[in-house]
Amino acid sequence: MDDLWDNIEKLSTVCRKAGEHLPDEELKSLQIGKVAEEAGEAMHSLHGLKGLTTCGDAHGWDEVQNDLVGAVIAALLAMHYIDPDGARTTFAEIFHRRTRRGREAAAA
Repeated sequence: MDDLWDNIEKLSTVCRKAGEHLPDEELKSLQIGKVAEEAGEAMHSLHGLKGLTTCGDAHGWDEVQNDLVGAVIAALLAMHYIDPDGARTTFAEIFHRRTRRGREAAAA
């Protein structure tokens, strides 16, 4: 997990540099919006996979997965924007709490 967060921190540095002309609160808001955009792209790929788009694009599960990873990266970047020093710890705490039922079911 450290490699993941190390890469998120590096990417955050690059992205913050690109947005240095914007106020910090605006950067945070735009990054949270990026999460929704990436998730929407995953949904669009899923619609294409099921033949539900009018643009004629054919999509596969690989594209859906690519877009989902984009949403995860965007979300982790948003967490890092919100709290650069505490994002790793906050993520670990929330992840542990939100996966409790899976751990309990596996132990049963």
